[in-house]
Amino acid sequence: MTTPSPSARKPRRPRTLARRGAEITAGVMLMILSPIIGGPLIPGPFGFIGSAIGLALVLRNSHWARKRYVAFKRRYPKMARWVDMGLRRRKRPRPE
Repeated sequence: MTTPSPSARKPRRPRTLARRGAEITAGVMLMILSPIIGGPLIPGPFGFIGSAIGLALVLRNSHWARKRYVAFKRRYPKMARWVDMGLRRRKRPRPE
């Protein structure tokens, strides 16, 4: 069984404004609530995992957040590498 080439895949439908807003809201709520719930209420790493999922949702849908994240990566490249690993993002070469 062969996998289809990237050009043979169906094009993605663009996300609607309502869906993007819902994903941003869910991401912000996860980032706010996961340390509160994950600390004393649920033992384990839920606080970290929930925050990472929330950050991924916000970065996926918000141009403003992406700009801030790029500025963060330029200022703190070592910390950004850890964040990228946590979000499972590939490192993109920085244009010179």
